[in-house]
Amino acid sequence: MSDSLNRRTLLRSTGAIAAAGLIAGCSGDGGGDATESATDDEMTESATEEEMTESATESGGSSMEAGDEVANYLGETSNFDGTVADMTGQDTVTVTVGAEANGGAFGYDPAAVQISSGTTVEFEWTGNGGTHNVKSEGDGPLDSGGAVNTEGVEYEHTFESSGTYLYYCTPHKSLGMKGAIVVE
Repeated sequence: MSDSLNRRTLLRSTGAIAAAGLIAGCSGDGGGDATESATDDEMTESATEEEMTESATESGGSSMEAGDEVANYLGETSNFDGTVADMTGQDTVTVTVGAEANGGAFGYDPAAVQISSGTTVEFEWTGNGGTHNVKSEGDGPLDSGGAVNTEGVEYEHTFESSGTYLYYCTPHKSLGMKGAIVVE
């Protein structure tokens, strides 16, 4: 595990423990000792690792640590766990648009995916979270057009060239609705 992933895990653990402490402080006598805190740290870290494994399994493959470009771009995206779903070797990959993230149905799932050159990515709208679209950061190839509120596959793109493709939803970019596709 890298230092950046360990820092992320530490920050998540600390935040969860702080929130639990605030809730406990409001409803109880606040009593506790260092042994209880250590147990909470271990339990939170284990849950985080389990969630990362479950996320990779749900997306259809294994996962790997995200590179700096992807990690920096998706750092504020709530459903990005520091990994990229490995879906190399598949002809077609589906990315859900309007997945639960960022305080509502304002995410792409998976947030980051690695595919092989020649793979078609289908962007499938859930119909939740209002209107969404897919737009490349900078001069990239992704542009689904105006934001729509529908269900089903609304846009697809076949990636022929290797590289990292960063994208976002125009109406919800400020909420963190961003994604990344890494093509090998």
